[in-house]
Amino acid sequence: QVQLVESGVGLVQPGGSLRLSCAASAGIFSIGSMGWYRQAPGKERVLVATITNGGGINYDDSVKGRFTISRDNAKNTVNLQMQSLRHEDAADYVCNARVQGAWWASLETYWGQGTQVTVSS
Repeated sequence: QVQLVESGVGLVQPGGSLRLSCAASAGIFSIGSMGWYRQAPGKERVLVATITNGGGINYDDSVKGRFTISRDNAKNTVNLQMQSLRHEDAADYVCNARVQGAWWASLETYWGQGTQVTVSS
């Protein structure tokens, strides 16, 4: 089974920065894309940023210019560098990956366990 393991410190002051990482492992033939979504209490889960195997990047307008997504293909890892954090950025951040398990298989969606990001002074 494909597993997505998240890591990173989730507590930061307003205006500060932090970095989240997500590594995919087990049963991977290829990865189509990896990225991050977030969900605040009482809100729906929304896209933060994604990056494709070819390097295409998509950011939500609310984080453009402040967040940077990158990946290490050799390690099947995606990173999210967040800076100038605001109270409205506080949410549960969840790693997402579209993974192909075999050459004959189609891409399937997988989710990480979620990392709580708190922005507090």
